[in-house]
Amino acid sequence: MHPFTYTRVSDTREALNAGRRGGRYIAGGTTLVDLMRETVERPEALVDISGLPLDEVTVTERGGLRIGALVTMSEAAAHRKVRALFPVISEALELSASAQLRNMATIGGNIMQRTRCTYFRDVTADCNRREPGSGCAALEGVNRTHAILGTSDACVATHPSDVAVAFAALEAQVRLLGPDGERQVPFADFLLRPGSTPDREQALRKNELITAVEVPALPRPQKSGYLKVRDRQSYEFALTSAAVALHVRGGVIREARVAAGGVGTVPWKLPAVERHLVGERPTDSLWTAAAAKAAEGARPLQHNRFKVELLRRTVARQLRIVGGTK
Repeated sequence: MHPFTYTRVSDTREALNAGRRGGRYIAGGTTLVDLMRETVERPEALVDISGLPLDEVTVTERGGLRIGALVTMSEAAAHRKVRALFPVISEALELSASAQLRNMATIGGNIMQRTRCTYFRDVTADCNRREPGSGCAALEGVNRTHAILGTSDACVATHPSDVAVAFAALEAQVRLLGPDGERQVPFADFLLRPGSTPDREQALRKNELITAVEVPALPRPQKSGYLKVRDRQSYEFALTSAAVALHVRGGVIREARVAAGGVGTVPWKLPAVERHLVGERPTDSLWTAAAAKAAEGARPLQHNRFKVELLRRTVARQLRIVGGTK
């Protein structure tokens, strides 16, 4: 680990000032500290924001939820309003990491976490995310766990977060605070596809701080849930996953929100699946037909072609779990 300075701040103004001086924000530190140990990240200064008043879950005026950036994963998962209004969020969090990590890691840190690609974390390997212009070792290497959607010739790494898939499905907003004031960014625009600049992973401006994730109110009744398919049931990242929220009234699907994880360079919204569902009555054949559209545009690699069919089956299964059949 390379030497660094450490500053603990007590308010957002102090945090932004420290950020202007080149400090990297840290709260739970469950990702950044690991990367520093492996010398993947080498910040010269850390700004500890864990004492800021950003650790509450509140109901918005319109009936949505605002989850503070410093709410821990375990706190968010257990919160009665999260569980009641958006069980897909609770389920995604409870299927993430280990209990010890969930007790430390924050919502803001979770969506900011960097890829678990082994080539990214191996400082001897070529990786455009870590060292722009060096190449992508995964393209011709072992790429079983890598992305099939949203990839480019520069990067095929998946985004590792489970709850980010739920936020993408629910069309959440990320609330930010920076030197120029507050702003909101749609979750779909916050995490960036790699394109030719895979080292730029979030739509953050210089020195900006995540203050909350805001989930809009959805029409009721609403059923939602998260399914994660992985190599083992204990602590493991997704091969595929599906976040589904359905509004069914009068026996007809009035609104559908679906996203996938483990297969994209960012949490992957599935609008073609959603369009196929709206206006239809829940049936087994509908779930299968809608899920068949989940892998549209996929570009599988040598070792991850199985993800195309696994994604379709994962989405179909979760649609059936959430929506049921007649």
